[in-house]
Amino acid sequence: MAARPPPPPLSEAPLAPGLYLVATPIGNLRDITLRALDVLAGADLVLAEDTRVAGKLLAVYGISKRLERYDEHGGARVRPKALAALAAGARVALVSDAGTPLVSDPGYRLVAEALAAGILVVPVPGPSAALAALSVAGLPTDRFLFAGFPPPKTAARRRFFAELAPIRATLIFFEGGSRLAASLADMAVVFGPRPAAVARELTKLHETTLRGDLAALAADPALAAPKGELAVLVGPGAELEAGPAEAAAALAEALTRLAPAEAAREVAAALGLPRRDLYRQALALKAR
Repeated sequence: MAARPPPPPLSEAPLAPGLYLVATPIGNLRDITLRALDVLAGADLVLAEDTRVAGKLLAVYGISKRLERYDEHGGARVRPKALAALAAGARVALVSDAGTPLVSDPGYRLVAEALAAGILVVPVPGPSAALAALSVAGLPTDRFLFAGFPPPKTAARRRFFAELAPIRATLIFFEGGSRLAASLADMAVVFGPRPAAVARELTKLHETTLRGDLAALAADPALAAPKGELAVLVGPGAELEAGPAEAAAALAEALTRLAPAEAAREVAAALGLPRRDLYRQALALKAR
């Protein structure tokens, strides 16, 4: 086998002062871009969700930089210092553990305050688990919505899904392995028999994407308790309005766990039907 050619040298061009949002690999370390390496090498400070993860990535590419933790809990403490450094002309890179910063990761307030202060904010695009999963899911890609992590509790999770049900687009979620089966089961209840896909270990050795309708995926033993975080994609619903039988069945199921008003609201959002009519129907069902 021929030897792999050495990577091109890092750019010698100076990095302008500002905040750089640097996408990092979601698994395969060779997915980092040459521009990302240039920025990381030229930065005065690297803000990282986890300095241990970022430190390993930098070490692989022979980059030594001052690292400071910037996560959900410590952001409020670190942000004023970072903004002061940026105001003084520093070059600061923000990275998450994997993927594109701010996508279900810390950084929004830092970016908003930097922009408000007139500081240059530069995207350094690259890997994204949401987009990687969308590209291989086999679902429509012309319209999609990234919805992040669903709530952990069943009732809140179903309300969350019901709010998204009328949207005619592919829905993208992240979910932890320990809650995946419960989330898929709730999706099957709220969304109905929509096509879906579950992507795990993207760009890694055991990368897998399972496809099918939501009920089938919810019953798949391979998805009972997988490790790590996964991307779940749900195709858009049918354009046809739900019939009376479907509405009655959905309402009866919702009434087993919700009060009539909440059940009517959930089913109305999921099926695109008038809430007032469903509420009257729910009261009648409850009175039986």
